[in-house]
Amino acid sequence: MDSYVRDLGLLRDRRFTLLLTARTISVLGSAFAPVALAFGILNLPGATASTLSVVLTAESLPMIVFMLVGGVIADRLPRQRVMMAGEFLMAAGFFALAAMLLTGWTPLPALSAAAALSGVATAITFPALTGIIPEVVPLDRLQTGNALLGLGANASRVAGAVLGGGTVVLFGGGWALVVSGALFAVAGVLIAMLRVQPGERPRAERHSVLADLRDGWREFASRQWIWVVVAQFSLMVMAIQAGHGVLGPLLAKETLGGPAAWSAFLAGEAVGTIAGVLLSIRLRPRRPILVAVLLCLPTALPYVLLGLDAPLWGIVAGAFVLGVCFDVFGVLWQTTMQREIPADSLSRVSSYDMLGSLMFGPIGLLLAGPAASLFGTEQALLGCAAIVVLSTLAALLSPGVRNLRAPRLTLT
Repeated sequence: MDSYVRDLGLLRDRRFTLLLTARTISVLGSAFAPVALAFGILNLPGATASTLSVVLTAESLPMIVFMLVGGVIADRLPRQRVMMAGEFLMAAGFFALAAMLLTGWTPLPALSAAAALSGVATAITFPALTGIIPEVVPLDRLQTGNALLGLGANASRVAGAVLGGGTVVLFGGGWALVVSGALFAVAGVLIAMLRVQPGERPRAERHSVLADLRDGWREFASRQWIWVVVAQFSLMVMAIQAGHGVLGPLLAKETLGGPAAWSAFLAGEAVGTIAGVLLSIRLRPRRPILVAVLLCLPTALPYVLLGLDAPLWGIVAGAFVLGVCFDVFGVLWQTTMQREIPADSLSRVSSYDMLGSLMFGPIGLLLAGPAASLFGTEQALLGCAAIVVLSTLAALLSPGVRNLRAPRLTLT
């Protein structure tokens, strides 16, 4: 208990508290957005699933396209200003969407353009966030800082899913998007109040964007543990997108009782993410990447249980395990990157990490339906579990993954 109290002393640091509050509010805005946007678009006159698909694609494509550029920007400019700009840009996009839905002027190109703003904002905000944490948090408190930021984000995701759905039901998607935009604006104001000393990050010599991307790639590719785990996650995310996005809900509809069962699954996972963050505050493995990758093996459990037609309580317990393992992985991964990557290239390496990890996700969504039709839903879910396990075992063959050791730090 004394150790937890000592770690939580980080909350007395004004700069960290501002960053934590801003990040928590921003994630709350993000959690409002999916339900508000989906039902706001689908309730438009003449709107179809294809209409929603176009708008969501317009949001996701710029995020992928600009992710690497976002890393360059965050390594070149003060990250506090980059994050502030990203939050305000996100607010502008959602306020524009809300205005269109509330006024009834909803041409598809305008909706898509407003959604694209949020995609660009995401692409520039996330690499800056990864880079700004070690500028705000002392080296011996990095893991605690990442864990507390994760705890705030997870709590916001749970609260936002509930509050966002309630706001849509009571007031409509347009007003829910107004709330989302306001939350992003508040987060931007809080980031503006954050003061990061200019001398805390070494200033790199200015090059072209392509030269900066090449330098970032060299930093990324020169560390075996990074590119091996990113390759592992590109396959894992593909399987998880298929399992969470299509196959799990389909099986819940077919055999588990419908939306209530899948909501219980997601609730179990959400509780697990909070428990995982609490665990990660004090977990200090000497080989953090080895432990993080080993924790990926139990994440296959819920897909195995779903594929074997286990009882719902067992499946929910498996989802809880998945949530715990993924959040401990996330804290160990972020902390190790922030310790091992030079500060002046951290955001670029982070952007390669995010792009590589997410790039096969859409393929999982595309293949899930045909796989369920061809092999059956249960067998397709067991296939997802197999991809998770095999990709993890392959990553464990890497000496870089097994042998990277954390520095010995004296906690103050």
